[in-house]
Amino acid sequence: MSTATIASAIHREPELLGQTVVVIGGSSGIGLETARQARAEGAKVILAARDPERLKHAATEIDALSTAAFDATDPVALERFFGDLPVIDHVMVTAGRPYYGRLVEMDLAKIRDVIGQHLVQALYVARNAMNKVRPGGTLIFMGGTGGRRPAIGMSIAGAVTAALPALIANLALEIAPVRVNLIAAGFVDTPLSAELLGDQLEKRRNQLRTTLPIGRVVGPTDVAELAVHIMTNTALTGGTYDIDGGQQLVAA
Repeated sequence: MSTATIASAIHREPELLGQTVVVIGGSSGIGLETARQARAEGAKVILAARDPERLKHAATEIDALSTAAFDATDPVALERFFGDLPVIDHVMVTAGRPYYGRLVEMDLAKIRDVIGQHLVQALYVARNAMNKVRPGGTLIFMGGTGGRRPAIGMSIAGAVTAALPALIANLALEIAPVRVNLIAAGFVDTPLSAELLGDQLEKRRNQLRTTLPIGRVVGPTDVAELAVHIMTNTALTGGTYDIDGGQQLVAA
């Protein structure tokens, strides 16, 4: 096989060329990396996040089509955001954070907010996006795998972890032919993880390097690659896709 033939076989068109991807929670971590990879695959990207300064920096870095700074847990702001959008192809939602705590220490008001962030927000996004996303496009939400193992302090995380796959499967039927999928991640080395763990971050990294079957820590790039694959593979809907480096297979 000649060098020219090999080069021709390797060359491919960008998989998201001409498509528009919206990333809610796109100013850092998994969201920003997904936006970056979507751009590399030829997509136009619209970024939304809470912090205007971080959002501006991210938008400049990836040459975003446009941005919107708002709280994604606010249904009014979310409805306004989607109302102003053109027709789009994919939505990735990474906004929100986990909640850990023992029963006697739980802030009940905060718990309602946390559950709303992960479950009610998905409903709001689906209802507002269903008439904006082209047939065959997808909504992608983020969940986790850590809450599948019962443990003290994991009541809320476990409940949300169990509920999300069922919600996503049902939404996939309700808003078809728009596809709906869930990425369930374990520990991912992001700025949010650093914020949550503080000075325990490096200890956790080292623990995972020595216990995970893959022998390394999962990073935002790993999750972003999965997200882009879900966008481009139009046979995928209603599914939950684990990406935790085998974290579920080993002791906590």
